Amino acid sequence: MKLSVSKEELQEKLSNIQNIVEKRNTMPVLSHFLLDAGKKKAHIVATDLETAIKEPLQVKVEKEGKLCIPARKMLEIVKEVDGDITMETEDGQWLKVSAGRSKFKLACLSADEFPAWPGMENVEEMQMDTKNLIEMIEKSLYAAGESDTRYTLNGLLFHAKKGSSEMTVVGTDGHRLSSITGKINTPLKEEKKVIIPRKAAAEIRRFLDRDTENLTVVIGKNHVMFKIEEVEFLTRLIEGTYPNYEQVIPSGNAKKAIISKDDFIKALRRVSVMSREKSNAIKVDITDGSLVLSASNPDLGEAKDEVKIEYKGEALSLGFNARYLIDALNAMSGEKIVFELQDPLSPTLLKEEKDDNYKCVIMPMRV
Repeated sequence: MKLSVSKEELQEKLSNIQNIVEKRNTMPVLSHFLLDAGKKKAHIVATDLETAIKEPLQVKVEKEGKLCIPARKMLEIVKEVDGDITMETEDGQWLKVSAGRSKFKLACLSADEFPAWPGMENVEEMQMDTKNLIEMIEKSLYAAGESDTRYTLNGLLFHAKKGSSEMTVVGTDGHRLSSITGKINTPLKEEKKVIIPRKAAAEIRRFLDRDTENLTVVIGKNHVMFKIEEVEFLTRLIEGTYPNYEQVIPSGNAKKAIISKDDFIKALRRVSVMSREKSNAIKVDITDGSLVLSASNPDLGEAKDEVKIEYKGEALSLGFNARYLIDALNAMSGEKIVFELQDPLSPTLLKEEKDDNYKCVIMPMRV
């Protein structure tokens, strides 16, 4: 194999795969990427066995070939050199890298050791707007579980009903839930409920090109693949049954308060300074036209703040994890938020004043 490539092209593509490359040394080949250079086109592949990414590489190929190259060390080299880069294999185990007067020799692995790209069964495809998918992931990912023993909660649910032109993405850790519904361009023939791992969802959001209008989502039995032009991102699905999120979202909360999002966030941040670190517990007292936030810590002291709201009705006192409220509010884009309440221990619903497609549910706590 012998080829040349621009520094900018190689650095961009290697940067894209760094989070996919396996950091632990369980299988040495997983810390490598596969470079497949053909006469007509070339691409690189990286995987950690749960997720995989394949992206094209613009190169000038003099001699075809395949090789597994250490991903992090190659990126370090590319960052430091100047000018175009030439790569040439030697005995199939060593890669000679040169740029200007700089020369390197890297120990590599055979392409035969690299895991095969997974096959997909019973696939169904749908097209959707790229920016729409990015927004849906960003507004639900924060609520997904991390290292939860209920393994299905460590991912996002993608739910598209049969024949519908909408898809719902849901994240929950059992204490809070985020649900957003968006448009898809091609309705599905069958209902699909798939759970995408949290890490994979974060990577999809990161690598998606916001300037590309549409992408294809290929849903299989055990995997789902996202395709944008020649870039393919594939992830293994989490097996199991996701909680019935539609039952969790309250529909009969009679008490409704309208509040400025920015004012609410600022007050929460100020008061939470004095809350207990582990629970982030704060007290919320709602009366006509006023929302009072308070927190106390026997070792530090106490804090109190007040925000004007649009509310008329019975006074109500609740406890919340301040971080849960701040995370939900930060994911919203509207200026005013609707705070729907029932009683001190019933699920609370937050949504934007003029958008019913995005809903956040937070369980109150005893304070």
